[in-house]
Amino acid sequence: MDPEKTVSIHPYFQVNEGKVEEFKLLLPKFIEKTKTEKDCLFYDFTINGSIIFCREAYVGGEAALHHLDNVGELLGKALEISELIRLEIHGSAIEIDKLRESLADLNPDWFVFDNGIEK
Repeated sequence: MDPEKTVSIHPYFQVNEGKVEEFKLLLPKFIEKTKTEKDCLFYDFTINGSIIFCREAYVGGEAALHHLDNVGELLGKALEISELIRLEIHGSAIEIDKLRESLADLNPDWFVFDNGIEK
C-alpha cells in the first residue's frame, strides 16, 4: 500500500435518538456496494453508542470519489437519520486536491500526508 497514493476517509455519524438499529441495518448494504470497488483497500464500521464510524481507504482520490458516487443513495438515507459530526480526509496533497471541490460542502478536515512506512 503506497502511502502517497492512499486516501482514507473518516466520517463520524451521530445517529438520531432511537435510530441506531435502523442505521445499523444500512451497514451491510454499504459493505455489499463497496465490495464491487476494485480500488477499495479496506472498509468497515465501528460503533460507540450512537456514534458510528466508517473506516475506509482507497487507492487514490479518483477511487474515493467513485466510492462516494457508488454509495450516494445509501449515504443519503443514512443522513436522514443521523448527522455527520466530523469528517476527515487523509492523503497526499496531490490526491487530496482531487477531492477538495467535490467534498467542500461537507467541510472536512484535510490531513496531508507527511511521511510514513510502506509495507
